[in-house]
Amino acid sequence: MLELENVWKVFETRQGRKEVLRGAYARIRKGEHVGILGRNGAGKSTLMRVLAGVERPTRGRVRCSMSMSWPIGKSFGIQSSLTGEANARFIARVYGTPVQETVDFVEDFAELGPYFREPVRTYSSGMTSRLLMALSFSVDFECYLVDEALSTGDARFADKCRAALDLRRADAGILLVSHNAQHVKKYCDTAAILRNGMLEFYEDVDEAIAAYQGL
Repeated sequence: MLELENVWKVFETRQGRKEVLRGAYARIRKGEHVGILGRNGAGKSTLMRVLAGVERPTRGRVRCSMSMSWPIGKSFGIQSSLTGEANARFIARVYGTPVQETVDFVEDFAELGPYFREPVRTYSSGMTSRLLMALSFSVDFECYLVDEALSTGDARFADKCRAALDLRRADAGILLVSHNAQHVKKYCDTAAILRNGMLEFYEDVDEAIAAYQGL
């Protein structure tokens, strides 16, 4: 289970104190597929970083008793000075997966050819995105954090990413943070709206979408 208890996240800016999360509560059980809708600037990315453990709450507590991915496709933990292969080996050792099996999966999924054994700093942005998506799917987590749409690369590769997520959601939970209601409807069974720094949960996805579109 993933629990947020009265979570606040406050930033000090040149314009003064900015409260991005203002006492957010959530309880997400293992195997649930939950969408979080929010307009641009609502604090979705901040919430995702807090959930992933990248940012600590200013106040409140986040508790998690299931294995949680980093936000899929994001560059948390990747080392640009290492090759794609070396990054795959690093991920395998950190998460305790078979090293060669992980390397083979990432190489096949990313489709980087000989660049897989070149430093990531030499990659184009599209190649880096392919590697990140492959690394994200190389570990079987109990819950996957998905930040916005899986639209990396060309249409064929984006379809490949969506198929990989579809395969994993049969046995794992999904927490999808997005401003796109259709993505939430496709992948999630319940949903919440992030508004004014707080989460408003709805049991029915269509009800959540209707409320979100009425904002």
